Amino acid sequence: MKKIILLILIGFIGASTMAQEIKWVSLNEAIELQKKTPKKIMMDVYTNWCGPCKILDKKTFHDPEVVEYVSKNYYAVKFNGEGNEVVNYMDKSFSNPNYNPQLTNRRNSVHELARYLQIDAYPTIVFFDEKADLIAPIKGYQTPPQLELYLKMFGADDHKKITTQEEFNAYYKAFKSEF
Repeated sequence: MKKIILLILIGFIGASTMAQEIKWVSLNEAIELQKKTPKKIMMDVYTNWCGPCKILDKKTFHDPEVVEYVSKNYYAVKFNGEGNEVVNYMDKSFSNPNYNPQLTNRRNSVHELARYLQIDAYPTIVFFDEKADLIAPIKGYQTPPQLELYLKMFGADDHKKITTQEEFNAYYKAFKSEF
């Protein structure tokens, strides 16, 4: 009997940890989802060779509070900045015509969408509004509390009230992390 209860308990624990993941979609899917249920988009721009990208994925994007907040408030997109996916954005089709499949896990050609969004570092987290218009790219690895600032600032449209570096600094200083 104790073994059965233990197995059931392990099953519940396993199921609850499995549920602690962000549901990633493509940018094309997120834009379609926005038409039915408007939400902002958070796009993780990564590459296969990028060490900080892997740490961001493993530590920040698996943090339970980040998972919960992103899942409720954003469509989450994973986008390989050097991949070969075709993306339709702003009535344009973006691809990677110089993509080399032999360089899949090494530096490859930069995707046209990454160039269009002016991504020049990995990882970069790009935020879009409910109409898929660009809000801002945030460069570099972000811890859960660091990412929380941007998730909540963009989520509440507080960025629209900030017009100077001093105003951002004051917002940053006053922000209280809950993650």
